[in-house]
Amino acid sequence: MRSRGKVSVKAHNKWLTAPLAAGLAAAMLSGCGSEQGGGSGDAGGSVLVGMSDEVLATDPAAGYDPGSWLLFNNVFQSLLSFPKGAATPQPEAAEKCGFEKGSTVYRCTLRDGLKFSNGNALTSEDVKFSFERALDINDENGPAPLLSTIDKIDTPDDKTVVFTLKVPDATFPNKIASGAGSIVDHREYKDGALRTDGKAVGSGPYKLDSFGDDQAVFSVNPEYRGAAKVKNSGVTLKFFRGDRAGLSTALQKGEIDVAYRGLAAGDIASLEASTEARDKGIEVIEGSSAEVQHLVFNLKDPVAGKKGVRKAIAYLVNRDALVQDVYRSTATPLYSIIPAGISGHNTAFFDTYGDRPQPEKAKQALRADGIDGKVKITLWSTPSRYGPATDEEFRAIAKQLNDSGLFEATVKSVEFEQYEKDIKAGKYGVYVKGWVPDYPDPDNFTQPFFGVGNVLSNNYENSKITGTIIPSTAASADRSATEDDFGRLQDIVAEDVPVLPLWQGKQYAVARGDITGLEWTLDASTVFRFWEIKKG
Repeated sequence: MRSRGKVSVKAHNKWLTAPLAAGLAAAMLSGCGSEQGGGSGDAGGSVLVGMSDEVLATDPAAGYDPGSWLLFNNVFQSLLSFPKGAATPQPEAAEKCGFEKGSTVYRCTLRDGLKFSNGNALTSEDVKFSFERALDINDENGPAPLLSTIDKIDTPDDKTVVFTLKVPDATFPNKIASGAGSIVDHREYKDGALRTDGKAVGSGPYKLDSFGDDQAVFSVNPEYRGAAKVKNSGVTLKFFRGDRAGLSTALQKGEIDVAYRGLAAGDIASLEASTEARDKGIEVIEGSSAEVQHLVFNLKDPVAGKKGVRKAIAYLVNRDALVQDVYRSTATPLYSIIPAGISGHNTAFFDTYGDRPQPEKAKQALRADGIDGKVKITLWSTPSRYGPATDEEFRAIAKQLNDSGLFEATVKSVEFEQYEKDIKAGKYGVYVKGWVPDYPDPDNFTQPFFGVGNVLSNNYENSKITGTIIPSTAASADRSATEDDFGRLQDIVAEDVPVLPLWQGKQYAVARGDITGLEWTLDASTVFRFWEIKKG
């Protein structure tokens, strides 16, 4: 999700502004031609990009963090991919893909002449190997949960791949268009074991030339055949490992061309307002995002488990103040679990609890639950995962609650590793979770939170959601037909309040000098497209 960082998951996740097209899965997806060698005749110079996130893996079977997926999306091909600004996946390594027999059989035909960067041919054998390998390894930090609906994979010939799914899954095209669908060379990767040499061999627009502690170097892959047209001669990705000040300084000194993922809200606001920055040719580029943050309630907690407490908090939290005062308008208030721009979004929490503090209604909610005195409650934060602003945000929320005279709220902060252990052990009543989607579909904002084995560990169960709505929406190939069901799901969550949506993020990149194309790298698909960036 950051570094409002991405949550760790054991179900769908990772971590659009436009709704998914109707009948996405029912229609056959066909490619529109291909470019060889990345189509790099119009290429500019090499680009230096800095970010504070780490790249935790170069093997697609292991990585499920934003940094690793950035690498995967540029070095590896998937059968499908999200074109710039689009919410619907289109063929990439595939020439065409489509469902057969409802939403349980998915067939893809590969493009002609696909090769890995080492010159080896890419065939259906590599596709089958890649998916089965990720599932067999099932790394705790890997994407296997996204592929869990696969029952078997058949390869009737070198160009054809047929996925048979365990259950209807209309979101399957979205899943394989993500980093989870990265195709590796079966001659370069071992079945059942992760690659640990820091190298990567793919068929995407770029080759990984080197990967070290401080930087990764990418060059254009001359063997690439796909839809991307590369507009630079290579990219060097410099790692600042959480050093936001160092990232900002490097940009202002001209040591990097682009700063991505890591500048704090205050840095962004200062740069946007700075005449000196503009004089240096520094420009802030804003893009859309489906990143969200929620306040999570443990329903078995003796305090947060009471619906009156949760409803009172929902009546008192002032999202506008949090967004303006803490995040400097680099986020927007969120009033439902499905963010704006994603099909099915509604404003259930706005409709139920309003957008301004209502102390009297909060008091009524507490009294209706038999609570007369001040509610003592602790809000748990982990800035090492979600950024230093998280503590400031939670202190602001605690003040909002305390100012009502109804709460005695305090804030405690711990390191992420301990934080996750304590959540699973049920030690926290109220805590924060951030989420960056794997793919731009309402399923990815609901099933991971409210499905069986959900990632929140908050002991919330609703049989209508898990038994009816989630299975029904997952089976619907016409994604527009699911909007009413997702609306009902959001209304149920607003009534039960197992989580309280807080904000929806924006994406930013900051460029210096003659850099263009960044606007095409910042959308709700979360794909940072190296090939769209041009220097000179």
